[in-house]
Amino acid sequence: MTDDAIPEPDRVEGAPHPRHTTTLYGQAAAEAAFLEAYRAGRLHHGWLLTGPRGIGKATLAWRIARFLLATPLNPPLNPSGPGLFGDPAPAPAPAPDTLDIPADHPVARRIQSGAEPGLFLLRRAWDEDKKRLKTVITVDEVRRLKSFFQFSAADGGRRIAIVDAADEMNPSAANALLKVLEEPPAGALLVLVSHQPSGLLPTIRSRCRELRLGSLGPDDLARALSAAGSATDDPAALGALSGGSAGEAIRLANLDGLATYGAIIDLFATLPRLDRTAALRLTDAVGRGNDGRFDQILTLLDRFLARLARTGVLGATRPEARVGEAALFARLCPDASSARTWAATQQSLGARARQGKAVNLDPGALVLDMILRIDQTAGQLARR
Repeated sequence: MTDDAIPEPDRVEGAPHPRHTTTLYGQAAAEAAFLEAYRAGRLHHGWLLTGPRGIGKATLAWRIARFLLATPLNPPLNPSGPGLFGDPAPAPAPAPDTLDIPADHPVARRIQSGAEPGLFLLRRAWDEDKKRLKTVITVDEVRRLKSFFQFSAADGGRRIAIVDAADEMNPSAANALLKVLEEPPAGALLVLVSHQPSGLLPTIRSRCRELRLGSLGPDDLARALSAAGSATDDPAALGALSGGSAGEAIRLANLDGLATYGAIIDLFATLPRLDRTAALRLTDAVGRGNDGRFDQILTLLDRFLARLARTGVLGATRPEARVGEAALFARLCPDASSARTWAATQQSLGARARQGKAVNLDPGALVLDMILRIDQTAGQLARR
């Protein structure tokens, strides 16, 4: 398989790769924190970008890399003494207040084309024998990173590495990366993207400065989707269902996720007397499980149960991801006791879904079984 045909594990299907995304929405605080450290001369060699999947962590990582590679390693912000031949000292260079780099800057052009020699991307590799992406980042990839750092820049500039995602490293890879963080080469900076930082080695976390990124609000989500070419007529509903994640919203939009969630709400509106015909129609939509719809329905069922349980504790969930959702939730989960039951059901069905996928159960049968168990729970609560 040619390099161009190999799928990129750090790219959301239907959206541009983060290296091509120059604008970051909704994460001004994280950018400001990084720039403050840069201007103060406290640029840590390791940065850990954390938060839910799809909120812009990788985009920020690429913005940081682009900015640092395009900015002198030691900018003369406070020159002292006379200039050459006794001329007056030049005026201090203004401290940057943005990570933006012009699109026609040589570094920006090289990064766009994947030809920047000062940048290394550590991610899951292609398994040539199995003709698929590896499921983890292996120690072999980290060894390539070490080799990259061993070559000093001809101009004495920086070397930047992006790890996307650090959660995907196997134990050997994680320990090898830790050694790089413990003894970083001169001019080296690592930016780690992590969706679940609690799963990383504590020693990796302790050697990085963490920047937490938050979920996107409806306006920022709408702008991010428009920039990615996935504009939506209902950003509030898509934002509610995606948890403020642009990446998840794009996945939902690609497979008409709002319509699927609407079908789930309509189906469960018949509880505790489940409409079996409607249930079979929903399972038929799963197909053979090879086009993403199976994973999407599993995700949407999990979101349904999570939002349902939350209603019993916090009250009506706003905004609605579907008209009628709030009324349905209030009926099925009116109090904290019901919420505990639904939360337990969510946990049980989540484990069942993972096990079913692992042993390649028929997708339609697995989804139907989950629906019937939700029906059973609703019936039990109705008889209390």
